[in-house]
Formats: sequence, structure tokens, C-alpha cells
Amino acid sequence: MDSLMSYFSSLNPLNLLNSMPGAIAQGIIWGIMALGVYITFRILDVADLSVDGTFATGGAVTVMLRLAGMPIWSCLLIAVLAGVIAGVITGFLHTKLGIPAILAGILTQLGLYSINLSIMDMSANKSFNYGETGLYVTLGKIPQSIIVAAIFAAAIVILLYWYFGTEQGSALRATGSNHSMSSAQGINISTMKVIGLALSNGIVALSGGLFAQYQGNADVNMGRGAIVIGLAAVIIGEVLGMAFLGKRLNFVGKLVFVIVGGIVYYIVLSIVLWLKLDSNFLKLFSAIIVAIFLAIPYLKSQSKNSFKKAKKKGEKQDA
Repeated sequence: MDSLMSYFSSLNPLNLLNSMPGAIAQGIIWGIMALGVYITFRILDVADLSVDGTFATGGAVTVMLRLAGMPIWSCLLIAVLAGVIAGVITGFLHTKLGIPAILAGILTQLGLYSINLSIMDMSANKSFNYGETGLYVTLGKIPQSIIVAAIFAAAIVILLYWYFGTEQGSALRATGSNHSMSSAQGINISTMKVIGLALSNGIVALSGGLFAQYQGNADVNMGRGAIVIGLAAVIIGEVLGMAFLGKRLNFVGKLVFVIVGGIVYYIVLSIVLWLKLDSNFLKLFSAIIVAIFLAIPYLKSQSKNSFKKAKKKGEKQDA
């Protein structure tokens, strides 16, 4: 009992409060990555595991080009192009070589590990120059990082909302909804899948470039588990979106709530760390968080079905 009281007395609410801005900044950055995951997971209905590698590619390209003296905006732009190329490769493996999407993503991710090492001159980690001041987001300026990351997120949401309203964007959404019907309407399914994967991985690489700036370095393993975080943000965002807006949740609302999902995910992780739980189990906690939010819609639907069955049974008995 004394040890329990000692544990709770050691928890300082101010420490948790002070960690919130950093959690929000990281949540927005990873929420941008989750937008890329949303495109493949929800819109295209393709399981793309290449994002773990693409995220690190975005960070590696951003850091190395900045070290070479290029302006940060061009570093991010080229990082996006690198991500697009990675997505095209995944799409080519899947559509032209007949490799299942999940395996094509794994192959791309595996190949990107070596490519990322090559980009960073065969070093597992590369940092920005000491005292670097030209970065958009940094750990030392969290309020600025939140604002800049939010601007990037808002711009991407607006662009995606516009794009998926175009003829090509509508064709891409139709491809994910019903392959057979889309093909019957004359839509090139293979092309749409390649475009979707390229767009998704380009956004993921942008997020990787921003995160490398935030933490001050790029690491070859920085994207490990990115797909889990992305899925967590998507699922959490969907659950929250349906809870707050219900049937009024439109497409742009879903995109916004993906970002919110990323923020909530990192706030939960901050609470876990604040509770002084073993950080070695952080991946386990992440998996549990994802599992809980994945289960919520199912359990909710089951409870509704059970209520309906009980209601019908009661009506029959009354009759």
C-alpha cells in the first residue's frame, strides 16, 4: 500500500502538462503520415507496408540535401518526389508483376533500407549541422513547430479534398470501392493503383522529412512501426469522427479527424510515459491502443445488434 501511494505521489501533473505541446507537434507530423496511409488503406483498399521505408527515405533525403546546402523547401520537395518514386515501384511490382500488394510493399520496404543507408553515406544516422536555424519544425521551438505542422496538414487536406473531387480522383475512389464496376466503366485499375500508391508514399515521405527536422536527425530505423502509428491515427480518427459528427462526417471531416487521431495517439503515449511504465514495452502499448480502437466499432455494432434482437424478442413475447 505504501509503495502504491509512493508511486502516485511521484506523478507530477505539471510534467504531463509540459509534455502536451510536444505530443501535439509530433501528433500532427505523424497525422500527415497517416493521411498517406488513409489513401491506401481506406480509399484504395490496398495494404501498403512500404511506408516504413518511405518515411525514413523522406527523412534521409531531407537531411542529406540540407547538409549539401540546399534550401529546406527544396529538400522537402525532393523528399516527396523520392516517396512518389517508391510508391510507383510498389505499384509496378503489384500491377505489372502480379505480386500481392502486401508483399510488394514489404519488398519495397526491404529495398529502401539499403537505399536509405546509401543516401546517408552508409551511415545509420545523420544529423543536421549544429545550430541549424533554417528548419521549419524543431524540438527547440515547439509552438512554432505546431503552427507550421498544422499549416502543412491543412494544406494537404485542402489539396486532397480538391484532388479527390476531380475526374481522376473520383476514378481512384471508385477503384477502391469496386474494382469490377470501375473496370467496366473504362477505368484503368492498374494505373489508378499506381497513382494512389505514389500519392500516398509522397505524403509519407513529406512527413518523414518534417519529423527528421523535428528530432534533428534522420535514422535508418526511424520509420519502423510507422504503418502501426498510421493505422492507429486512421482508426482513432474514424472512431472520434463518428462519435462527434455521426452521419454528418463527410470526406474532408474524415481527413481532418485522421490528423486528430495522430494527436490523440501521441497524447495517449505521453500519458503512458508519464505513468512511468517501462518504455521497452512502448510498441506493445501501441499495439494495444490500436487493438482497442479497432475493436470499438465492432463491439458497438454488436451491442446494437444485441439490443435489436432483444427488442424483437420482447415484441414477439408481447404479441
